[in-house]
Amino acid sequence: MVKFKLCFVALLCCLSFPVSAQLTYGTTGLLHAPSAEMQRDKTLMIGGNFLNKELTPPTWYYHTYNYFLNVTIFPWMEVAYTCTLFKAEALGLAPYGYSGFTNQDRYFSLRLRALKEGQFWKYMPAVVFGTSDPFTSTNSQMASTEGNGYYSRFYVAATKHIPLGREEIGVHLSYLYNKRKEYKLNGMAAGITYNPSFHPQLRLIVEYDSKDFAFGATYCLFKYLHFQVEMQKMQYFSGGLTVNIHLK
Repeated sequence: MVKFKLCFVALLCCLSFPVSAQLTYGTTGLLHAPSAEMQRDKTLMIGGNFLNKELTPPTWYYHTYNYFLNVTIFPWMEVAYTCTLFKAEALGLAPYGYSGFTNQDRYFSLRLRALKEGQFWKYMPAVVFGTSDPFTSTNSQMASTEGNGYYSRFYVAATKHIPLGREEIGVHLSYLYNKRKEYKLNGMAAGITYNPSFHPQLRLIVEYDSKDFAFGATYCLFKYLHFQVEMQKMQYFSGGLTVNIHLK
């Protein structure tokens, strides 16, 4: 099974995909770590993903799926609404005749660009402040240590694209924080992206998300379909599909 997944990833990489789509959270980003890249103004993204349990907080001790709606309202502001599926067995509903995916965790994400790349100074990186799942519905607290804010995170991210001859790489650095007991974040994340000039639809990504290393790729097909594959901890497969619609 592992060999099949690796072959599948290799096949997708050989085809071609670029959007900076962070499918775990349904927001623009790398694989699991943030970036300071933004979508085009008035971009609508609708997507769904398979999430390996190694990519999710400990509450999900099983593989799951998510789906999301994302809108870049202004060039400097992005809002997303993401739902991640729960299994009935994990919620203690099996004795009542329920099984499989019967409920979902819902949360909003917000990204605000503070600086545009190259603004004021040619070496200036883009800077974005962002959050996902900031509140819990249990007690309406922000950055709660418990409750249903499973994907809670706050971060600041910087991105700079560096030309190397005919090629260009993206360098991304971020700091993430939350107060969750079961999935605490308090550290730096970093990543590198590369879109080959001979096939710009393909984007290769390597990252450290403050906990684990990962590599993956995104591929843009027909300008509207974006596929992403990821190997979390360099071995566990996750992947998904996003449809991009430009409203302007």
